[in-house]
Amino acid sequence: MDLKSKIRDIKDFPKEGIIFKDITTVLKDKEAFRYCIDKMAEQFENKDVDIIVGPEARGFLVGAPIAYKIGAGFVPVRKPGKLPAETISYEYELEYGTDSLEIHKDSIEPGTKVVIVDDLLATGGTILSTIKLIEQLGGEIVGVSFFIELEFLNGRDVLKGYDISSLVKF
Repeated sequence: MDLKSKIRDIKDFPKEGIIFKDITTVLKDKEAFRYCIDKMAEQFENKDVDIIVGPEARGFLVGAPIAYKIGAGFVPVRKPGKLPAETISYEYELEYGTDSLEIHKDSIEPGTKVVIVDDLLATGGTILSTIKLIEQLGGEIVGVSFFIELEFLNGRDVLKGYDISSLVKF
């Protein structure tokens, strides 16, 4: 299936000069969405993954169904102040500013096998901060999977040493 043709480009979002890759057009297409989730899940079905971690917010949209499909739990990583229990946090650089993420302190036990799933790999800052949070809790990163990778931003360089995969590359 040609998923590239189903992804909508939005110019100058969230700020001028950015071309945002909008996946809502894939999410609303039941065949494309199923294909995306099935293909991303395939690589982890026999890897004994305990937890899928998805960063806010689009990581929830692809991470949770992949967790369900492979029989793993799902843990959200959120922006500050959104999680109700005790958290740890990590600040990182975006391609258009800075932000920070939090995870529940009790969400990952030492030795837990974790796969991080997100919609997009750009500069790698969001995922690197997610990795740092998981490793701080003692989790073992089994893999990192993206629906879309923007190769020209070299996000893989930031994530050297981790098993990275992406379904669609621009």
